[in-house]
Amino acid sequence: MPNRIGDIPGISALTLDYYNQNADSFKAGTRDHDVRQNIDALLRHIIAAPPYRILDFGCGPGRDLKAFASMGHIAIGLDGSASFVAMARAETGCEVWHQDFLALKLPDDTFDGVFANASLFHVPTDALPRVLEQLYASLKPGGVLFSSNPRGQNQEGWSGGRYGAYHDIDAWRAFVTSAGFSELEHYYRPPGLPREQQPWLASVWRKPA
Repeated sequence: MPNRIGDIPGISALTLDYYNQNADSFKAGTRDHDVRQNIDALLRHIIAAPPYRILDFGCGPGRDLKAFASMGHIAIGLDGSASFVAMARAETGCEVWHQDFLALKLPDDTFDGVFANASLFHVPTDALPRVLEQLYASLKPGGVLFSSNPRGQNQEGWSGGRYGAYHDIDAWRAFVTSAGFSELEHYYRPPGLPREQQPWLASVWRKPA
């Protein structure tokens, strides 16, 4: 399988093919995941007047996109999987953009918040600086980026048909601050468990006003 910078189109295509083939089971398996802690972490740091313009980056079947819309925010989804895009549009009635994470076309200075829940870890490390810079540019001054990724020891590669990069907090902080963001907070999930039972690293970042 491809796994270096010159093979990025192949990495993306195979990962998206996995999700397209498993969209129904993924939707069923994640429908009841409780990510209110993550949604709250994004919203409490946004300093604009509501309703907020929020990009759900890697919206999948639309679970969190629907939650943001139900709160009255202007929520737009984005996903590289055609199956997920169709599901999210049907589930939420929201605008959903079909874009590969590695070939983004985002408007500048548009969003108050970007919610990247379990999505950015699919970006190969070689491409991560460019993707973070694009998300930075899409935020309004003072806007907020939330990310949650499975943590690791800075390894990357294939797992079950999907490509993933698994960063620790120091490496992740270096990438995101290099893109221009300042750190607001980070924490590990699920809450209330010993660290070895918290596989998710969540973090919140601000684009300077």
